[in-house]
Amino acid sequence: NPFAGLVSHLRASWLSGKTRPTEYRVAQLEALERFLDDKKQQIMDATASDLGKAPFETELSEILLCKNELHETLNNLSRWMKDEKVDRALAMQLDSAFIRKDPYGVVLIIAPWNYPIQLFLVPLIGAIAAGNCVIVKPSEVSKNTERLVAEALPSYLDKDCFAVVTGGVPETTRLLENKFDYIFFTGTPPVGRIVMTAAAKHLTPVTLELGGKNPCYVSDTCDVTSVARRVAWGRFFNTGQTCIAPDYLLCTLEMQEKLLPALQKAINDFYGPNPRESPDFGRIVSDKQFQRVQRLLGSGRVAIGGQTDEAERYIAPTVLVDVQLSDPVMQEEIFGPILPIIIITNVDEAIDFINSRERPLAVYAFSSDDKVVNRVLERTSSGGFCGNDTLMHVTLPSLPFGGIGNSGLGTHHGKFSFDTFSHPRGCLKRGMGRESLNAPRYPPYSQRKFGLIQATLKVTRQSDCTLL
Repeated sequence: NPFAGLVSHLRASWLSGKTRPTEYRVAQLEALERFLDDKKQQIMDATASDLGKAPFETELSEILLCKNELHETLNNLSRWMKDEKVDRALAMQLDSAFIRKDPYGVVLIIAPWNYPIQLFLVPLIGAIAAGNCVIVKPSEVSKNTERLVAEALPSYLDKDCFAVVTGGVPETTRLLENKFDYIFFTGTPPVGRIVMTAAAKHLTPVTLELGGKNPCYVSDTCDVTSVARRVAWGRFFNTGQTCIAPDYLLCTLEMQEKLLPALQKAINDFYGPNPRESPDFGRIVSDKQFQRVQRLLGSGRVAIGGQTDEAERYIAPTVLVDVQLSDPVMQEEIFGPILPIIIITNVDEAIDFINSRERPLAVYAFSSDDKVVNRVLERTSSGGFCGNDTLMHVTLPSLPFGGIGNSGLGTHHGKFSFDTFSHPRGCLKRGMGRESLNAPRYPPYSQRKFGLIQATLKVTRQSDCTLL
């Protein structure tokens, strides 16, 4: 296997204990910040070449959010690493019982192309903070960013403990043949199943950050202008190539008639009368993805947009109406600048529609009535939820980010990243003295001995009653 030597080298480094001290972890995390600072312009150039991404969007989603994660981690790492004391039974009051946050060992992070810096760097921050050695596999689809990461990142990190591997499907397949102690994958559900199958051969735990069709319910009671702007921003940010973008709207026919002119105005306000000329609207990442997304335009009827240019991989911000559930646009995650509208009659029908499909990565609900937003929150299941906005929940490192069911397994961001890449090791340390206290547990057994054991180990349920 072409990667066996690399994995073995990193494992030897990890076994040496090199990555465990707090000072070492902090130094590597600070090096990541220097990478972001030093290579800021190159990152912006690479993402512009790969995705046509506007500098504003790159600075927000690829640099600022990563720096927030770094600062959150550096501010709290010492506290997160501390042993966590736990309750003890009467028999162990003189002992020490705690949870040690142990690193897993050698970790593999496989990143996607749509946010080619953020989606490898945020999990890498957590893996380093937890004390692991890491192999990073950036996506070959965003080739300019892949090249930048492969050439620049190793000069910032300890080469004995961290490595970047490049290549496509064949290289990733061979990489997955090796035994890792944890695998973190971001991508599509079909590839997630392949990764999980490979991990199962070594009983390797995984986090799978997948995607799905994120529903967005809009009630009849809301500020239409605000809804249109927030939905249009979330759907068309990064040209719709966002795993948590609102994938389709659910609203009544009356609300659709109000929303269409408001969405058209929002698109004009954001990108001008011809979004193709806007410096703030990007392009589809590859010819293959362009052709896939373009085929989805045949679903329903184009109410807004619909223009394409294959040479530029340009697809205009588009809204579809009269969409049928059997249409291709409702059969797969769109991952492009297309927003279908599905007509429902009320919030209960919207909830039933959401619950009849695979559980999504995010659910969005808009209403001026907080009871309606809460109703959608309480009666649906998803990786995350955002009321009266889109995307913004992912900007908080204090919230876990991850999917459920078809949209993923496990979470990360902030402390959740540290916890994901840490094994909670249950530890008990007892003294060598006081051996007579252990006598009741030794044979020959008796009911009297069991009574003593029960009295000192039993956990009693607390009463709901309070004596006054």
